[in-house]
Amino acid sequence: MTVNAKSDAGAHTWRDLPAAQQPDYPDSKALRDVIAELESYPPLVFAGECDQLKDRLAAVARGEAFVLQGGDCAEAFDGVSAEHIRNKLKTLLQMGAVLTYAGSVPVVKVGRIAGQYSKPRSKPTETRDGVTLPTYRGDSVNGFDFTPEARTPDPDRLKRMYQASASTLNLVRAFTTGGYADLRQVHAWNQDFVRSSPSGQRYEALAREIDRALNFMNACGVDPEEFKIVEFFSSHEALLLDYEGAMTRTDSRSGKLYDVSGHMVWVGERTRQLDGAHIEFVSRVQNPVGVKLGPGTTPEEALTLIDRIDPDREPGRLTFITRMGADKVRDKLPTLVEKVTASGAQVAWVCDPMHGNTFEAASGHKTRRFDDVLDEVKGFFEVHKELGTHPGGIHVELTGDDVTECVGGGHEIFVDDLHQRYETACDPRLNRSQSLDLAFLVAEMYRDQ
Repeated sequence: MTVNAKSDAGAHTWRDLPAAQQPDYPDSKALRDVIAELESYPPLVFAGECDQLKDRLAAVARGEAFVLQGGDCAEAFDGVSAEHIRNKLKTLLQMGAVLTYAGSVPVVKVGRIAGQYSKPRSKPTETRDGVTLPTYRGDSVNGFDFTPEARTPDPDRLKRMYQASASTLNLVRAFTTGGYADLRQVHAWNQDFVRSSPSGQRYEALAREIDRALNFMNACGVDPEEFKIVEFFSSHEALLLDYEGAMTRTDSRSGKLYDVSGHMVWVGERTRQLDGAHIEFVSRVQNPVGVKLGPGTTPEEALTLIDRIDPDREPGRLTFITRMGADKVRDKLPTLVEKVTASGAQVAWVCDPMHGNTFEAASGHKTRRFDDVLDEVKGFFEVHKELGTHPGGIHVELTGDDVTECVGGGHEIFVDDLHQRYETACDPRLNRSQSLDLAFLVAEMYRDQ
């Protein structure tokens, strides 16, 4: 399935509506020139790949599979290296192996990768020592350094985002099809710091079980090709609408619009206004779409979102990513799930246990407690078990590096440890050991459903 090179006028209906969280570019002509150039660039993904992910998410909506969606809170241009990308991919592959084997469920693997260079912010400006500058909105918009030059939104960064995304996808495709993702690599995916942690030791035990199962199958003359490669899809928040619009193309076979910047795009809690530009944009493209739902979401809002984005009630089209907070999930989620289910819509329900559980430590570091993250996932599973519906997946911010950004976990990080390797420019991420802890615990919850 091919996609035309030029974007389509139908991709720009959002321009007539209010768009939240957009940068204030000082040079509008420079922005127009960049958009025109981006419109001529080749697609980063293809329509057929987006349809394939939609098919996989349809299985999730039917209760036949589980989504593992994870990656950086915000990617950085200087993080586009083989080591960084391999470490993130390795963490997701390990988590996927745990969930598939220990949870006995097919796992759809989706990275927050190759496009997650932008972040919504609670305030448009930041003040330090009496100096007020635009807030850092991610490498796709401006720089992290607190200087007027760095913080001024620069449209040329949209081209850098495209190039960084292309390089990342190139590496991901090489890793996932070139032998690195072969299931026989389960031991090689472990790193020294993980191997010496409780989660790493538990993972090694599971890897030995997988080895024995593979050896048995091989002795029986069975060697499936599916074990040698892995399906891996890219996703990001469709935040910067100038970029997403420029990357929208008409599929030459179906005549339909696809956002070819990623396989799946989502709309965040801060930009999902029913009369806003972001919902209008995702309603026009054929990609699988996610929408973040916070604790203030009403059933009426959820049902209206379904009508706007998924009027044909197509399984796999719409994923609701709930981010309630550990203290609210058991109270707020049931009514939403009940009303949506009663409407006949088949959405995939995915739990984001990160964004509702953030707090500021005494040191000033933004952080999350692993126990809160885990408790929100537990509440998510409890609600679905009580209602007889399917807990479709988890959506987590994580890294493959040994950072100290979230407290707790089996290889415990304490509040006083946060300064040691606090490397995120935005939100705190689970490190590799904490991510594996979560995968094992989620697999246990899934088995108990």
